[in-house]
Amino acid sequence: MTWNEVAPLLWPATVDTLYMTGVATLFTVVLGLPLGVLLVVTERGGLLPAPPAGRALGVIVDIGRSLPFLILMVAIIPFTRIVVGTSIGNAAAIVPLTIGAIPFYARLVEIALREVDPGVIAAAHAMGATRREIVGKVMLREARPGLVSGLTVTVIALIGYTAMAGTVGGGGLGNLAVVYGYERFETKVMLATVGLLIVLVLLIQAAGDLLARRLTHR
Repeated sequence: MTWNEVAPLLWPATVDTLYMTGVATLFTVVLGLPLGVLLVVTERGGLLPAPPAGRALGVIVDIGRSLPFLILMVAIIPFTRIVVGTSIGNAAAIVPLTIGAIPFYARLVEIALREVDPGVIAAAHAMGATRREIVGKVMLREARPGLVSGLTVTVIALIGYTAMAGTVGGGGLGNLAVVYGYERFETKVMLATVGLLIVLVLLIQAAGDLLARRLTHR
């Protein structure tokens, strides 16, 4: 294939990768953020101390983090079919992408919240703030730089996951690399997809670092 033939294939594959990453990121934040908060507030001495529940959540999160993505993707194929009606394509890939990223981001949320100065939390509590206000207006607000940095790492991991999803029927740049670059021995396609993935990662990392720095200085 010539570069003129490769170029038209890259744009739709890139859009598919961004779509899968974007939707999975949205669900990951919606579900992973509260899960990370629960890991912190249910610990001994937390706002809602429930050590047994906290330990159980921790075990579930650690199990989710320990599963290699390819194994996870294959293992939950029946669940994926129930959710989206198919196990192939972009929509199907979003399900394991989200399930794989939720425990990953939850731990990063937990780390960010643990870095919040306990004195700030104690001061808010002394001023009569409710538990919900302490979590929403103190802990999450103070942890914003860490939360953004954690989300940046998660998004980059999701981009890598989308590439792996392409090996088993997912769309995006990973599928393009497998179908054309690997199976048809088209080196140009492989180089182009790898280059685009690197560019995406660099752009996301730069944007995340910039936002985290701005939040830190506020």
